[in-house]
Amino acid sequence: MCRHVGTLTIPDTAYGEAQGQGGEKEDSLILKTFDILLEVYQTQELQDELGGLCALVPLASICSPTFGCAITPDLFAHPRLRLAHSFNHQLTTPPPLLFSCYMSGIPRTSASATSLLLPHDLESAGSASRRGSGQQSLAEKYSLSPSPKTWGMPLDLQTSEPDDYLHNPDPRRDRLSDRGGSIFTSRGLANLGCLFILAAGLIMLFAGYPILSHFMTPILTTQGGFNLGGINATGQIPSFGNNFGLIDRDTPKEAYTKKSYLSNEELVLVFSDEFNEDGRSFYPGDDPFWEAVDLHYWGTNDLEWYDPNQPTTKDGALRLTIEVVDPITNHDMDYRSGMIQSWNKFCFTGGLIEAAVTLPGNTRSSGFWPAVWAMGNLGRAGFGGSLDGMWPYTYEACDVGTLPNQTYPGRREPLAATQNGDPSKEGVLSYLPGQRLSGCTCPGESHPGPMRTDGSYVGRAAPEIDVFEALVDGDGGKVSLSSQWAPYNAEYNWLNTTENIAIYDTAGTVLNTYKGGVYQQTTSGLALTNQDCYELGTKCFSVYGFEYKPGFDDSYIAWINDGKLSWRLGGAGMGPDPLTEIDARPVPQEPMYIIANLGFSPNFGHLDLDNLIFPATMSIDYIRVYQTKDAINIGCDPPRFPTARYIETYKELYTNPNISTWEQSGQPWPKNRLANGGTC
Repeated sequence: MCRHVGTLTIPDTAYGEAQGQGGEKEDSLILKTFDILLEVYQTQELQDELGGLCALVPLASICSPTFGCAITPDLFAHPRLRLAHSFNHQLTTPPPLLFSCYMSGIPRTSASATSLLLPHDLESAGSASRRGSGQQSLAEKYSLSPSPKTWGMPLDLQTSEPDDYLHNPDPRRDRLSDRGGSIFTSRGLANLGCLFILAAGLIMLFAGYPILSHFMTPILTTQGGFNLGGINATGQIPSFGNNFGLIDRDTPKEAYTKKSYLSNEELVLVFSDEFNEDGRSFYPGDDPFWEAVDLHYWGTNDLEWYDPNQPTTKDGALRLTIEVVDPITNHDMDYRSGMIQSWNKFCFTGGLIEAAVTLPGNTRSSGFWPAVWAMGNLGRAGFGGSLDGMWPYTYEACDVGTLPNQTYPGRREPLAATQNGDPSKEGVLSYLPGQRLSGCTCPGESHPGPMRTDGSYVGRAAPEIDVFEALVDGDGGKVSLSSQWAPYNAEYNWLNTTENIAIYDTAGTVLNTYKGGVYQQTTSGLALTNQDCYELGTKCFSVYGFEYKPGFDDSYIAWINDGKLSWRLGGAGMGPDPLTEIDARPVPQEPMYIIANLGFSPNFGHLDLDNLIFPATMSIDYIRVYQTKDAINIGCDPPRFPTARYIETYKELYTNPNISTWEQSGQPWPKNRLANGGTC
């Protein structure tokens, strides 16, 4: 039979024995001691997963051969157990009963054992106590004694065990593994391949794509843009709305591309002005592309005053009108006309320029001097101070060609520069003051650059190529298709060999017998115009233009008359001349701006004042510029031939037409090392 005391289940025989040893007081002390021990060992996680079933057994039973020593006497050093001792000061030795926990099942106990159970384990404990001594409990089956000697296992480390081969490598058996293996296995190659693909992908992503995009992305042009490095790149004109893109919105789509006149290469439109908007004003600041000048063009002895009010647009065309006026209202001059320029606003380098034009007057009366032409941006037409020592040079070398009159200082050499030149100037070849911004300019002198690697400057200037200059002679209306050059060949004879010249319109084009004078050398072809396309004719528009490739090698200029090729000048035609000791002159490489004007001067032909009809008007239907796709170069300040900083430095030269020479600006002429004995 069992007795239940609180949470304890104690056999009657054991309980009676406990009473005999200490009576009720001793029993109470033991129960309290058990309670404390239970609390201590519960915190030490000695109760099993099934509820922490524990048994209290006598010391003799615990430390018997059957059970071994489950709990050592050191247990009684625990402070909680010492607390239990305080309940009975008469106890001089530990209680005769000790606490023993088994992690699973119910331990085998003697008849005198007292069992301590948790409340929820009472039922299982009761059933376990009824199994009898002949039945092995679950705890007995799987519990091990604290002493390894009782496990039935040999404790000698040299004893062989079934899994020793996993821990003891064999040199002979494992020699292949110990030597390592080849990495060129399918798995190794797969690993390396994946790593390679991953690395290549990362390199391509972060290095390959940026590099490829840098070199393969085409440079976008500023076609149709404004203030983007194309037109008005210098920013001196305010922004405009409406139809002011580089390509006029009224330009027909079929005109956006065009075949080269010299090859089948496709050209793309980079600038156009259709002049379709009536009433446009060209006063300074009124137009993003063009500016009408207000000056007398004294350089060619013109009889007109160029007034900004004269150029306008009407009926879909630009109108430049010359008329007779009261001199009192016109700067004491009898004629008033118009000139517009794209100077410092729109420039181009290389390509094709076309203008559809109705010429003024008729084909019988001479005197009008209508022209469409191009000039380097470092010189402004009509502003003499900017042109002094700049026009019509196109030269990079440093030699006598850069010096005044093309002669050495203090000497009349070379001889070809002093004779057989301009017959009206006693045979002198040149009156030019020398190239102001030459390749001989000393370091530190004022120069727009760029500078070569050897420290010398690239020669800079303001060359001229004409779309046309129209005149009338006994054969009818003609145009001079020309370009101007400096320094000059001996006797102004350029190298017009069959390799350097081609005349396509043999029926209507001939070389001009006029080859130059002291102020310019010219290469000119005279071509008959469409005799109907005059103001007093059918008013049709005839297409004039030139296509050119700048530089030295394979360079050329080809002129167009009435929409057809007229003649071509090969760049080699302006090669070196040993007689005047000059080097080759390149086909203009400067950024070129466009000029359109209607002049009136005796310098260009006979003035038939009796038959000329005033007012007279030159009409321009459009002006268009084309370039090859891979050589688009527009803008007045390109990196290789900058102009903006120099123009800003000497702004008055480009804005004050009353300054006719560089000397009047008060600035010293840049030092030329050849003019000083070859030193600076």
